[in-house]
Amino acid sequence: MPYPLDAAAVRSWCGLALEALGRERERIDAINVYPVADGDTGTNLYLTLESAARAVEAAFDGHTSAGTAPCLADAIGAMAHGALIGARGNSGTIVAQLLRGMTEVLAAGDGSADALRQALRRAAASTYEAVAHPVEGTVLTVATAAAEAAERAAGEAGAEAAEVARAAHEGARIALQATPGQLAVLGRAGVVDAGGCGLVALLGALADALSGEVSATPVAVRADAPLPEAAGCEVAARVATDGRGDPEGPAFEVIYLLEAEDAAVARLRTRLDGLGDSLVVVGGDGLWNVHVHVDDAGAAVEAGIEAGRPYRVRITHFGGVTRAKEPAMTARAVVAVVPGAGLAGLCAEAGATPVAVRPGEPPASGELVQAIRQAHAREVMLLPNDADLRHTAAAAAEQARTEGVRVALIPTRSAVQGIAALAVHEPGRSFDEDVVAMTAAAGATRYAELAIAERQSWTMAGVCQAGDVLGLIDGDVVVIGSDLTRIATAVLDRMLSAGGEMVTLVLGADAPDGLAERLERHVRARHLAVDTVVYDGGQHAAPLLIGVE
Repeated sequence: MPYPLDAAAVRSWCGLALEALGRERERIDAINVYPVADGDTGTNLYLTLESAARAVEAAFDGHTSAGTAPCLADAIGAMAHGALIGARGNSGTIVAQLLRGMTEVLAAGDGSADALRQALRRAAASTYEAVAHPVEGTVLTVATAAAEAAERAAGEAGAEAAEVARAAHEGARIALQATPGQLAVLGRAGVVDAGGCGLVALLGALADALSGEVSATPVAVRADAPLPEAAGCEVAARVATDGRGDPEGPAFEVIYLLEAEDAAVARLRTRLDGLGDSLVVVGGDGLWNVHVHVDDAGAAVEAGIEAGRPYRVRITHFGGVTRAKEPAMTARAVVAVVPGAGLAGLCAEAGATPVAVRPGEPPASGELVQAIRQAHAREVMLLPNDADLRHTAAAAAEQARTEGVRVALIPTRSAVQGIAALAVHEPGRSFDEDVVAMTAAAGATRYAELAIAERQSWTMAGVCQAGDVLGLIDGDVVVIGSDLTRIATAVLDRMLSAGGEMVTLVLGADAPDGLAERLERHVRARHLAVDTVVYDGGQHAAPLLIGVE
């Protein structure tokens, strides 16, 4: 019996899509040869839909608490927003835009067959708008074919939304099989487009949710037959041997969420298009998801800072010049959690894999595990850079160890300790010696930060009021005041009274102009033979981070 396209159907769609992508994840990863053969399309799509499903559940929970029921607009809007903020990789970003396109139509609350037709048409069109240089034989082509099939089905008298969804799924499945003949890299590898394969699974889940019947047709990942178990190694070998991994392509994948105005995003597109390729910018209404492949990761992040407020920055190195299906494993890598876009760029330039977080949104252990996987290394140094993340980081390290990666959790409690540890990292020495050196460097770095009190509260330094500047050393409030520069100099004097040779200042996004210069002058005048280094961290939680070595 067909079901109406309503909030309950969207919830069911999310659950079925997550199950389908969970089943297909490894097979989709195995055929991922375009635009970069990095073997993570299936995983990226799964994580994107996982974020979408969580958002839908949160919407239902919110309405339950209020004693109301969500409507179609609430559910599909939550699904699209969740996908946007959790989008991973090129394919996940495009799927987030597809869902946003559908929302633009379905937000009116009409779940009819004709509305679904229009939604799928708008979804397909919006992906071409989001991709800087659309290529046929990809998920874009599959989405267009799905929309055309939906168009034909909706024209039938008495058509139900379930019939339109099933037609879209079948149209996408047929188009997917044609992709090897449309894109040379797929034809040479003998596989279909990985992103398109994920979209077929997603549309199949929609058809199942509306029809109440599970499709018995499997997703074929090769043009002639389903890919056998473990055949990904065969595809990887061919891609690596024949140079189909685009060896001359950019070295980094950069993804971040961005709060910015439309005009600024238009300028950002132009700048990023000149820096690299695989540019996809999706979103709207002030919130965007930016994806690009570049050689200069720092420049891509800086472009985002100029356009607005980037956060949740993810920078992934493609693991060597071959960029084959399974990037060449490096001996050792560093994964670092950082609180700002500037620090993310700094870590990337130093060769680390950064996980940039926004205040109040700490990374889950699964996100850290994914970052460890993307480092493509046999040995990984994990820097949590936050005392509150020690348990999360420990869980991620344990999970990665079960996957065969040797992980050392360096006990860094602040980003400045992470900078010190990264500075002495040396992949050429033994793993244990590197762990000892990085741990010692972090431990020898005292850390402090300035924060703004959000409300009245008791501290070790007395009572603070909302808006007061707090100076914290090693996590404890030691001084309270109203002037940020005075509090910073007081904290520096306290820290340097115990000795020190190097001061590290990491400026936050809200640090006042001239702060670094004033503090540098103060250190030179009051503490002879102490050097100062300044970084633009871009963090929002603290206007200033301080390290003393």
